[in-house]
Amino acid sequence: MGFVRNDEIHRQELEDFRRMLLASAGAYKVNAHEHRGEEGTRAGKAKIGTTQDDEEEKLVCVTSGVSFLGLALVNKLLSRGYSVRVIVDSEGDVEKVEEMRRNNSNIWPVTAKLSEVESLEAAMEGCRGVFHTSGFVDPAGLTGYSKAMAGIEVKASENVMEACARTPSVKGCVLTSSLLACVWQGGSNADPSPIVDHDSWSDEAFCLDRKLWYAWGKLKAEKAAWRVAEEKGLRLSTICPALVTGPEFYRRNPTATLAYLKGAYEMYGSGLLATVDVTRLAEAHVVVFEAMSKASFGRYICFDSVVGGEAEAENLASETGMPLNRITGDGSSSFSTRFELSDGRLSGLMSRTSCYSESQE
Repeated sequence: MGFVRNDEIHRQELEDFRRMLLASAGAYKVNAHEHRGEEGTRAGKAKIGTTQDDEEEKLVCVTSGVSFLGLALVNKLLSRGYSVRVIVDSEGDVEKVEEMRRNNSNIWPVTAKLSEVESLEAAMEGCRGVFHTSGFVDPAGLTGYSKAMAGIEVKASENVMEACARTPSVKGCVLTSSLLACVWQGGSNADPSPIVDHDSWSDEAFCLDRKLWYAWGKLKAEKAAWRVAEEKGLRLSTICPALVTGPEFYRRNPTATLAYLKGAYEMYGSGLLATVDVTRLAEAHVVVFEAMSKASFGRYICFDSVVGGEAEAENLASETGMPLNRITGDGSSSFSTRFELSDGRLSGLMSRTSCYSESQE
């Protein structure tokens, strides 16, 4: 009976994923190409009118490409004419990528472990760029995002950067960090700037003391990525998104959502609780990657709106099933400092690119 239950769970997960694909299809017009590429160390057979070099210029690799953000990013890349390798480490995720291949043959699963640099190198061979979007949860499903998961994420970040640096074809990497790596500036920073932007960093000791594991993990993983990139001469850009929302975002991304909202009432009271739609976040990743070829790279904050009023807080509470006072507090705390979020660097970049402009038409 245990095997039957496992089979039923597996079928249900695959059916849920098919529904996710349908939902994503409504957000993107994915152009399904006629040719069928063969996965290997090359992107596949060259299309009519293109050269093999053209194919390799458009071949990229995505970690966690079947996640909430990963799926949106993969669809955006496909719609922009990229060929995509999705790094997976389970048969279930291989099946999900194969499901995506039914609609577009320019995507392939490739098995690799984020804990093994050599397997990541093999997965990235021939790719022009890498998008490292992976996040981690408690495999037992008990504690969500724990301190142990933060440690795993940091090591994975180091390994991905090392593999990118070792792979001659890889010209740049975009890493998904979090706005939480910017906003928790308490502790040793007694006089923080009222503007939180791409130059802002959370206080590591403060996050550790408050057990803000998601913020701590994202902060340390991003810092580790920058350290390796600087040591190895790797071109890196990082994107620090607010709480990622979109269709059924809580059901499709529950652990990261709850982990992000730890300390929500403090962020709300300080003007730092913000959201970003997964579609715009995916667009931002592609825009930033394409700008890297023009020597424009660095760190970017990404958000759509700040949860600044009771109505917005009530809407977020309704979407996540959280009690309203978990977001707004119980009224007993007052916050003397209000901050302002600034995504000027990213907004300026996106306003100058056709990728973003086209999506608004």
